[in-house]
Amino acid sequence: MTTASEPAANPAAVPHYPMERAAGCPFAPPPQLRERQREGPLTRVRLWDGSTPWLVTRYADQRAVMSDPRVSADIRRPGFPNVAPIPPDGAPGLSFVVMDDPEHRRLRRMVTAPFAVRRVRAMRPAIQEIVDGLIDDMLAGPNPTDLVEAFALPVPSLVICRLLGVPYADHDFFQANSKTLIRRSAAPERRAEAGRALLDYLDGLMADKLARPGDDLLSGLGERVEAGELTRAEAARMGVLLLVAGHETTSNMIALGTLALLRHPDQLALLRDADDPALVESAVEELLRYLTITHVGRRRIALADIEVGGQVIRAGEGIVLPNDIANRDPAAFPEPDRLDLRRGDARRHVAFGFGVHQCLGQPLARVQLQVVYGTLYRRVPTLALAADLADIPFKHDGAVYGVYELPVTW
Repeated sequence: MTTASEPAANPAAVPHYPMERAAGCPFAPPPQLRERQREGPLTRVRLWDGSTPWLVTRYADQRAVMSDPRVSADIRRPGFPNVAPIPPDGAPGLSFVVMDDPEHRRLRRMVTAPFAVRRVRAMRPAIQEIVDGLIDDMLAGPNPTDLVEAFALPVPSLVICRLLGVPYADHDFFQANSKTLIRRSAAPERRAEAGRALLDYLDGLMADKLARPGDDLLSGLGERVEAGELTRAEAARMGVLLLVAGHETTSNMIALGTLALLRHPDQLALLRDADDPALVESAVEELLRYLTITHVGRRRIALADIEVGGQVIRAGEGIVLPNDIANRDPAAFPEPDRLDLRRGDARRHVAFGFGVHQCLGQPLARVQLQVVYGTLYRRVPTLALAADLADIPFKHDGAVYGVYELPVTW
């Protein structure tokens, strides 16, 4: 075991993170990241503020760090490797995602039940109805069309609104503010404004649920508030988190996954021509691995000296865990750059993170993607791109990777 080297004397000489993807290779991690992975398990990167946290490059080491109680996910700790300036009034709506136990555990357990696998599977018929209805509308509408606007964004928005008890009629409002909130290039003040708008909106909904409870997740949180287990402010912040994460991530996976399949017609044919639920489940896991839309990795800060890849990261040092290269680690996934919907071990990916902070909503995301990928290409077998790949606008500036638009025809 060796001690990790000190930060570079000239931080400007350390490669900047997040790194740029190569032109013409929109599905692959940035080449600089792959180079760092080949060089070794641990290296330095430079963030927007000049700080130089450690970059953990390999799958096994990332899983070990994400499950280590000696690291913290609390973005308020000095030295935490934030990839963009924190808004002046903090990060509204992030809730327990950026907390450590026991507070993290206390808040998370209050919303665990609605996302349990059995509960989510019971939602499949309703999700199927939503997907079929949107495909009907798309086929009856203009051709070509933007798949993001017509399908990829409405599917998870309708699902999460139904689960939470949020009026879908407000989708323009919360989608616009969500986009601003997770856009790294947006000024901190604009992100703070968007966060406050969403927080005020969810606080107003919580007031309605407390007065007129229904059969939805927000009403369940209202019961916790009335029982004194949760403050109304905590409930509103949790609502923002679930609303934003509940539609942004899945919508990007639907659109980006469709684009990846259209660029790999042999793999698309497997989904289009086979009526095999096991294959659809395998395809979802492989696309999650292959694409890894978490664009800025997971980030932590060491609370104590820890060993990673045979070296020591000192207490107080920041840690960046880019899941995209972990999911392309050849030591974990043979031929990692090949999209293979029949890959048997794809579910071991870390697209949802790992450890106590892994994504709460992953069962819901999986079911939605299974319904979408198992339905869209069979019902629209002639689906094709209506633009050149070079003209498709990718979300290089967001915390979640995807496309702003996806012109398609059939």
